[in-house]
Amino acid sequence: MKHLKIVVVDDHALFRAGLVSLLSQFEEFVIVGEAGDGLEALSVVQNTNPDVVLLDINMPRMGGVETVKALKQTEKCHILMLTISKHEEDLFGAIASGADGYLLKDAEPKELRQAINLVGKGKSILSPEVTRQVLKAVSIRGLQTDSGLSQRELEVLKCLAEGMTSSQIASSLFITENTVKTHVRHILEKLEASNRAEAVSKAIQLGIIHQ
Repeated sequence: MKHLKIVVVDDHALFRAGLVSLLSQFEEFVIVGEAGDGLEALSVVQNTNPDVVLLDINMPRMGGVETVKALKQTEKCHILMLTISKHEEDLFGAIASGADGYLLKDAEPKELRQAINLVGKGKSILSPEVTRQVLKAVSIRGLQTDSGLSQRELEVLKCLAEGMTSSQIASSLFITENTVKTHVRHILEKLEASNRAEAVSKAIQLGIIHQ
C-alpha cells in the first residue's frame, strides 16, 4: 500500500496533537512533520516532501492563505485547509491561492479521512457547509467570460450556484432539461471536475468565480 505523507500545521498544540493521533490510526497515512505556524511550515514541508499538508487559516507570523501562496510557488504538495473559519474571504482567498480543499474542523473523522485521500489524489473538496456558502456567493459575484466556458455554460453554472434544479434551469433559460444536462456535463469536463462542489472550487482557482 502506498502511504500518503502528511504534514499537520496548526498553532493550537493540543488540537495538533489530537489530529496527529487520529490520523496515525489510519493505515494509509504517515505523519512526517508538524508546524505551529505558516513560517515554520515552509521549512518543515521543504524537509519532508509531504503529499498532503493540512493547514489552518488563522495562525501567527504567517497565516494560512499566505502559506498556501508560498508553498504553491516552490512545492508540489496538495493542500487541505482545516479550519473553523467560515468567512467568505478566507475561503475564497485559500482556494484562489491554490488550496485543493477546504474542510471545517467539526468534520467527522470519516469525512476528514475521505477528504485527505481525495486531495492526495489531486481532487478538490469543499466542506458541505462552505459549499453552500460558495454556491450562494457565485450568484452575487462576477463570472469571467474568458474562462473556456461558453456564455450559456456560464449561465447554467450561475443557475446551479443558486441551487436550481435541472427543470428550473430549463424553464429559466428556455431550453430543455436534456440540454441543461449536456451543459452541466460540459462544465464538469472543461473544469475537470467530478461534481458540482469540485467545479466551483476549480472555478475559483481559475478565476472564473472571483471576489
